[in-house]
Amino acid sequence: MALQKAGCQVEVVEWDDPRVDWARFDVALLRSAWDYCERIAEFLAWVERAAKVTHVLNPLRLVRWNTDKHYLAELAAGGAAVVPSTFIEPGEDPAAAVRKFVDLHPQAELVVKPAIGAGSRDTQRHRRTEVTAAAAHAGRLLDAGRSVLVQPYLGRVDRDGETALMFFEGRFSHAIRKGPLLPAGGAATTGLFATETITPRVPGADELRLAEKVVSLVPFGTPLYARVDVIRDDSGAPCILELEVAEPSLFFAHADGSAERFSAAVLRWYEAHGRV
Repeated sequence: MALQKAGCQVEVVEWDDPRVDWARFDVALLRSAWDYCERIAEFLAWVERAAKVTHVLNPLRLVRWNTDKHYLAELAAGGAAVVPSTFIEPGEDPAAAVRKFVDLHPQAELVVKPAIGAGSRDTQRHRRTEVTAAAAHAGRLLDAGRSVLVQPYLGRVDRDGETALMFFEGRFSHAIRKGPLLPAGGAATTGLFATETITPRVPGADELRLAEKVVSLVPFGTPLYARVDVIRDDSGAPCILELEVAEPSLFFAHADGSAERFSAAVLRWYEAHGRV
């Protein structure tokens, strides 16, 4: 592990393990807490408790903001090109909302997902003729008290995939390509995460410019680490699918030196901020 090679003592522990004394650590790095979306109140309460006795990175305010995809509206308001996003809130009529969405995007299939979710879990692609099924999917999420995000399915992803760009201290480090995850007519993912096909990728200059803009729009200061997921719309222009600053995969295995760049960023952060 790069942090160990840099002279750090490292332990891998689970966030919800009651036996862990978080005050023992100088820094707690959030890396793969992918079950947070099913236990969001519990998870955020833990982050708040841990942040009182150690440095949690990325910090609480940023994690709280980023774990709910309503942040996409803020990025769009800041001038970033974002995949068109409609939110349906508990208490609203899912059928009416889905029909309105289809009217606004008459040529597109649609993707229904929870506003708080990870790993494509509970996410499903619906044909535009499947309004009833899409509304039922949204209704199940709403009945569970979860806000719903509806977006058009941008068909170029089937050919181009997604580009995920990693940033450390606001600077671009490396990128990968994700293959398409949502087959037409496929069932929603029920596991912890959907299986991904990952390969290294050099991002386009336009993708990099957009990702840099998004990182600059992150509130509460520059994040220690961030991942920006970009896809291209039907015209070929890049747009933001997701920004991850809470618990993203950073795909170190696909970019030589990336783990070392990350560990160096962590050490610089610690040198600047010290103990709690």
